[in-house]
This record gives sequence, C-alpha cells and structure tokens, in this order.
Amino acid sequence: MRGARLTVSLAVAGVVVAGTAACGQSADPSGPAEGEGGLTEVTVTLNWVPYGEHAPFYYGVEQGIFEEEGIDLTIQPGNGSGNTVQQVAQRNTDFGWADTPPLANAISSGMPVRSVGVFLQTGPSSVEFFADQGITEPADLVGKTVGGTPGDAMYGTFPAWLELNGVDPADVTVVNVDAAGKIAALIEGKVDAIQGFHHDQAPTIENQTGEEVDALPFADFGMNLLGTGLVANEALIADDPELVEAMVRATSRAFLAASEDPDAAVAAMAAGAEQAPDEAVLAAQLAATIDLLNLEDAPAPGVNTEEQWTDTLTFLSENTDFDGGTTPADFWDGAFGADQ
Repeated sequence: MRGARLTVSLAVAGVVVAGTAACGQSADPSGPAEGEGGLTEVTVTLNWVPYGEHAPFYYGVEQGIFEEEGIDLTIQPGNGSGNTVQQVAQRNTDFGWADTPPLANAISSGMPVRSVGVFLQTGPSSVEFFADQGITEPADLVGKTVGGTPGDAMYGTFPAWLELNGVDPADVTVVNVDAAGKIAALIEGKVDAIQGFHHDQAPTIENQTGEEVDALPFADFGMNLLGTGLVANEALIADDPELVEAMVRATSRAFLAASEDPDAAVAAMAAGAEQAPDEAVLAAQLAATIDLLNLEDAPAPGVNTEEQWTDTLTFLSENTDFDGGTTPADFWDGAFGADQ
C-alpha cells in the first residue's frame, strides 16, 4: 500500500437492521424441521433479490440435487448481506448467502455465525461506468463522482482501494445513494460511476440502456477479498453438522452443475424465481459468476483455504477499522469441504 495506512469505517458495512423478519418465512429457532418423505425443510436467504448468481440454487432444486442430499430447500430473497447475516444470527433462516466483509464485521461484533464456504473466490466488488467515459484505471476516477451506498462492503473499502492504487480518496467525490437507486443515478447522469458488483449490475444497466458498461474490478487492481458464500449459525453447526455438510455439498454440486449447463440453470431460475431479471440478463450474470468461482483452482465450488481467509482478514485489518483479528477459524468453519 502506498503512503500511510488509511483507516476507514467498516461499521456501516456490518449489520443493516431492516426488521427482524425482513426476509420472509422464518426458520424454527429450535432448528430445521423434517418434512414429507423424510426430507429436512431448510431455508436459505439470499444476499439480495434473485439475480444470475443465484441460478444454481434454483437449478439444484429443479434437478433434485438438494433432495438427493435430504434437503427440501426454500429460497428466500434478501435485503443486503448485512441483513441476511443478522437473520442467520437470529435463527430466522437456516442458512444465509452473504458477502464476506460484512460477515466478518458481524462476527467481530459478536454475532454467533460462521462462513461454511465462500463460493465467489474472486470478489465482484468494482466501480462501474459507461464505456464512453474512457476510464481504464483507478487514476481516471480523479475528479469524478462515484455513487456508493453506506452499509455495503464496497463503500467501506473503496477509499483503501483508491489509496492502494496511488489515488488520494479526497480527489474522488463519493455521493451517497440508496442501493435501489444506484443504477438509476448512473443512467440519469447524476454520477459518473457507481460502486457495485459488476457481474450483477453491468448486465442490468446494458439491458436497460443498450449502452456498453465497463468496470474496474477491485480484484484486478490489488484488492481481492473473498466474495459471497454460505453462512450458518454456530448453534446449527454444533447441533446438526451433518445437515450443514449436506447443504454445503448440495450447493457445491448445484454450482458445478450450473457451470456445466448454464442455459438450463438460467431456464430453471426464470421458471422458479419471482422478481428475477429477464433471461438474457440472467445468462450474462451467471456467466460472469462462473468466472468468479475460480473453478480451475478450487478443488470444488465453495472450498476455501486458510491463506485466502488470512489474506482477506489481513487486508481488512490493515486498511480499515475492522478489528476482528486475522485468525480464519474465528470466521470460517473449514470442516465442510464439499466432496464431489
């Protein structure tokens, strides 16, 4: 990192309180229940409303992958990773699908949750903009306005990413924008660029405008933080490790199957998900998601290493006010490797 250490606030990237039952159906606090045919009824709450990254869950349900692992899966929309982690902590949902930096912040604040496997091993955080802006590197953001949402991981790490690339954060104007209005702010020209997940938002913006969208992924410019993955309550891990293992294995199988037949996965999600984008957008989002799985390096989707976790936690500790330490076992239970 160039220059003095930069300390920014990750407090806003932790827990977003949006009501204790914001994600819909609630899990039984005593644990998952047994349903018909001996299957265990399980809920997973997503990090956001359904988009292409989530297609493997719908494909796994359609193909019977979760059923083969003894799981009757209900997929619920989310309202941000911080809120999803809170739902897991309160046992309002059995599993969550959440981004790693907000998860780490929640755990450091005392929430009884753990990652049981991060799937997006290349983080999707980025700055996005229309291609005609001519932005090709972080230095090109000097003098620009960038829309960001307090409460997400990108907002908390953006200043550190700029400084890492030799840019004074004071030379870039961050405009606070609600998450739901970020894309509109870019389209309407209220900001020059936005902080976002490029695999999700870029295809959406291109579909709405017909214009080419480019991005500067944080991972391509010195800052790769582990992305989204499965989160479980410590009590569920302790009480029913077999179920946790089955959920991790089924999710891994579903992501691998979706990577092998993305068209079928898109069709399954289009048929099974409410509020989903149209199929062209889903296909582009899923294709970008598959690239972020790093399947050429990972033994299986969702399998992590201590080095990956240490690198992510160390970056947060050295470049933000995150003070949860750098011991992977405090944040991630590595016992649930997804055997294929």
